[in-house]
Amino acid sequence: MATRQAMDEFLQHCEDVLRYAKEQYTEASKLEHYNDTEYVKAQQMLEHAVTDLAHFSLSCNAQQREQLHRMRLQLEQLQNDMILLRH
Repeated sequence: MATRQAMDEFLQHCEDVLRYAKEQYTEASKLEHYNDTEYVKAQQMLEHAVTDLAHFSLSCNAQQREQLHRMRLQLEQLQNDMILLRH
């Protein structure tokens, strides 16, 4: 089972990735093709967070898995939004 501290740290990491990706999404929607490098970096960070989340969920209890599921939905929604943005 994952420790509470490890879970909190991982969720904080995911929130940081979400925040960064949302900033890049907002910038890309304003600037079009100006900042592609950072945009792609944000997409890669989201993908890594989703992959890490899948591995992390293997050692969690039911309550932690529910938290991770909600985080995964947020990460994947932003991933989809970034893919569909015509920047």
